[in-house]
Amino acid sequence: MKKYLVQSIRLTLVLTVLLSIIYPLGIALMGKLSKGNGEGEKVYKNGRVVGYALIGQSFKKPEYFWGRPSAVGYNAAGSAGSNKGPSNTEYLKEVSNRIDTLLKYNPSLDRTAIPADMVTASGSGLDPDISVQGAKIQIKRIAAYRNIEEKKIAELVTLHTKGPLLGLFGPSTINVLRLNLALDEIK
Repeated sequence: MKKYLVQSIRLTLVLTVLLSIIYPLGIALMGKLSKGNGEGEKVYKNGRVVGYALIGQSFKKPEYFWGRPSAVGYNAAGSAGSNKGPSNTEYLKEVSNRIDTLLKYNPSLDRTAIPADMVTASGSGLDPDISVQGAKIQIKRIAAYRNIEEKKIAELVTLHTKGPLLGLFGPSTINVLRLNLALDEIK
């Protein structure tokens, strides 16, 4: 019995040092070596921070690209999904309202062309990216509100499209904040 007790105490001490000291220090070091030095990748406009590249923001004006809906109101302190399933009537009503809003501001849009990411919240509620299709369905609306050729806005979408991770994993995406900042630069 004494043998197992000593082994248990040793293992507890080793794991305590490993998981309470070495691992957190390693993660902190990796954060300091990343973009933004572990404080997030800030996005600047005219020398002023306007947001973070990895945290979604709410854009409501029709002359801007809209991002993915957020279950937490884009509050980074409370990251969470809606946790509502596809059979939840309240959730279905929210999705239906989002579809109706998209159709109201994009009258030429066909209901079946709306990608899921434009009407459903992400798991974190903070997704800063939308799908390429999510951006393309908004081009006509933005061009009309800004009185800019659709072709120019489509080129901007293509320019800001980020391919899959390592060319293999996940879909192509577009960062909504960066795209909207570039949109403001069009004369």
